[in-house]
Amino acid sequence: MKRLLSTLLLLAWVAVAPAHQSGGEPVFREIDAILAELSKITGLEPQKPVLRDVIGRDQVKRFLEDRIKEEVKPEELRAEELTLRKFGFVPADFDLAKTTVELLTEQAAAFYDFRKKRLYLLDSSSSSMQEVALAHELAHALADQHFNLARFIERAGKSDDGAMARLAVMEGQATWLMSEYMARKIGMSLTKSPAIAQLMSQQTAAVTGQFPVFDSAPLYLRETLLFPYTQGMLFQQTLVEKDGQAAFARVFRRPPESTRQILHPETYLAGEKPASPGLPEFRERSAYRVLAEGSIGELDHSILLRQYAGQEEAGAVAPLWRGGQYRLWEHRKQKGKTVLAYSSEWMDDGAAREFFRLYRLVLKGKSPLFELLLDQEGRLAGRASDGYFEVRLNGATVTSLEGMDAPGGTAGPVR
Repeated sequence: MKRLLSTLLLLAWVAVAPAHQSGGEPVFREIDAILAELSKITGLEPQKPVLRDVIGRDQVKRFLEDRIKEEVKPEELRAEELTLRKFGFVPADFDLAKTTVELLTEQAAAFYDFRKKRLYLLDSSSSSMQEVALAHELAHALADQHFNLARFIERAGKSDDGAMARLAVMEGQATWLMSEYMARKIGMSLTKSPAIAQLMSQQTAAVTGQFPVFDSAPLYLRETLLFPYTQGMLFQQTLVEKDGQAAFARVFRRPPESTRQILHPETYLAGEKPASPGLPEFRERSAYRVLAEGSIGELDHSILLRQYAGQEEAGAVAPLWRGGQYRLWEHRKQKGKTVLAYSSEWMDDGAAREFFRLYRLVLKGKSPLFELLLDQEGRLAGRASDGYFEVRLNGATVTSLEGMDAPGGTAGPVR
């Protein structure tokens, strides 16, 4: 579900305060000094000069639109939109590409183009914001020279949740280094005062009221855009506290495999791997083709529960997630008619039972039509706006089929 987001976030937009006209020259003269300080912090030496240029906000929008055309096939974009709609993360008429471009254009202060290996700075940024943005983007350039950011993301494969975790490595480290760089200028350090990292993370997240496009975007977009910066920074802080300078290379050489590992760094340090629960099948599947498939992680479940069950329920249940998979099927002859096969694994039977209870609220909240035909212990079936659904509880696993042509459409055991 994050193919488009992964592509665009590789441009490394920076969520900073709104830019103000300054009329001055960019602070490119500071590049060598900033790079030297980042190298001192990380132990990573610059391997080549960083190309740079100034760009206008209208050019940023065109750049993002062109990058989508280059990197994301129309069918991939359509599949991503349909998946987000099917889960209920976005409304039925949501335009993913348009909204994402508007979000990033609204908030950009600078970005690093990983294809051209060039750093771009907005010409409308104040000099103080330019320096902050430069520190962030130069951190990306330094990491790219050592670890190849494009390849780093591509190696996540079909794991959507793994791709988001890798984005959190990239953006979290750049945000941490930007914050450490600014802290050192006033004689402080995140390594000596960890509370500063928590404060910086909170400030990054506190963007409500500053950006109209962001404020009006679906919760899923807002949370997944901020997560790599806010939680990624705290993840990096934990590793720096444990491993010191070695942490900067470690996260690229042994990246986290799930957003759970970002949210709970102790699971990363312990080498905990996400489970891969089997997906349910349905009788009519011969009439369908697989449109999209991947993983759905703790972050996704937290957002889904916040959206339909509330903050308190999400905070209590989402951390009990241990694995999740999905597959979206599309009818071969009826374009847009889809069936969602989904499964999630939880810490124990009790946690799965609680999620099973809450998933009823998700089904009811995301569909104008919600009619229960069967409500039993461990089994829920009925009809929604997109077709028939069936949710099952089996030990620590919850599975769901949504959008079927007929009730009772499951076929055989879950596998």
